[in-house]
Amino acid sequence: MFETAAQLAQLNPSRNTEQESVPRSFTITRDDVTIVLPVLNEEDGVSAVIDELLENGYTKILVVDGYSTDLTAEVARRKGVTVIEQHGRGKTGAIQTAIENVRTPYMLIMDGDYTYDPSSIERFLTHINGYDQIVGARDQENISRLHRFGNRVISGLFNTVFGTHISDVCSGMYLLNSKSARALEFRTKGFSVEVEVLAQVAMDGTVTEVPINYRKRIGEPKLSTLVHGFDILTSIFALARRFNPVFTFSLVAGSAAIPGIAIIAWVLWSWASFGVFHSGWALAGGGLLFFATQAFIVATIALLLKRSEMRIQRLVRSEHPDFT
Repeated sequence: MFETAAQLAQLNPSRNTEQESVPRSFTITRDDVTIVLPVLNEEDGVSAVIDELLENGYTKILVVDGYSTDLTAEVARRKGVTVIEQHGRGKTGAIQTAIENVRTPYMLIMDGDYTYDPSSIERFLTHINGYDQIVGARDQENISRLHRFGNRVISGLFNTVFGTHISDVCSGMYLLNSKSARALEFRTKGFSVEVEVLAQVAMDGTVTEVPINYRKRIGEPKLSTLVHGFDILTSIFALARRFNPVFTFSLVAGSAAIPGIAIIAWVLWSWASFGVFHSGWALAGGGLLFFATQAFIVATIALLLKRSEMRIQRLVRSEHPDFT
């Protein structure tokens, strides 16, 4: 791990924030971006990816190894790139480790299994001005029908919850503003880290997407469609509670209001038609409506607070472009 200290110093030359401050009107170059490759047992794939990155002129490469049992770390070191071992569990730990070590103004995270094409990185650099995150929307040719369907469901749910318009929220290739990335909090594990990062940036910053090439991976896949797909879906609801309380309280309110209205309507119909008043059911329906009303009030307050926060952030950023 300490064999690459000199290389790590190149990625992390100083903690002076002036080095990281890039005006939004500034067109970034390859030297402003660290390419982060989180890997675990990808000795064949990571070798090909590093070669392509170097061929495309990207020399600041950070490989974050999850304690591979094959030759992944050794192969990467032979290529002359920086290799560090991650702390924490799964891909989340790898991303967090990378964020702590990168000191270029931007970082681009991409899987080291050969699926993502380094020639697509140029598209990110063209559009970074004004955005805290750019997501690479994969082409569909090398994605199975089952994965396409699952990705549409996950992306649709995410966009509904967080008010975004990202077509591929599960993409493993995305560019981050490094200063914004250091403010992220991580609580999920594994493949849910992409939606956790995107959720936080979407609520507090600006996001967009660009199309990218997507290829067949080298090596054995680590993604389990059903298990990891379910984990990501449940993570979205957990993230909604943390970062979008408006949606959460509105959902709770709607869930209580619908049966409440139905019960009250049935009680009134029974009373009008048969002269029988079901006081117990009326009390239950009234309780649900009262609970729904309180939830709607909380949702409204949360919405007003969130809008005020966003207005303040826009004002500060307009007057101080380097603020994140």
